[in-house]
Amino acid sequence: MKLYVLSLGAGLLVGIVYSLLDVRSPAPPLVALVGLLGILIGEQIIPVGKQLLRGSAFASACTKTQATTHVFGQLPGRQAMQHGKTPEEKQS
Repeated sequence: MKLYVLSLGAGLLVGIVYSLLDVRSPAPPLVALVGLLGILIGEQIIPVGKQLLRGSAFASACTKTQATTHVFGQLPGRQAMQHGKTPEEKQS
């Protein structure tokens, strides 16, 4: 239940920001995508920041927290390469 209340609170906050920016919901696709990117990056600020405070280099902090994987997901063709095939081989 707590997760739903927090989700509602986050939604209300985003709605207030949209109102202040005079953007109507649903937001235009580009505005929505930029907002989603901000959410993904924002989720990683605390874990990466903790690693940086422990003395890790930025690249190492991103690797330890799997921030890059979380933000970008599995890139196209990556699954095929993990199985020993290139994207071109997979299509044929």
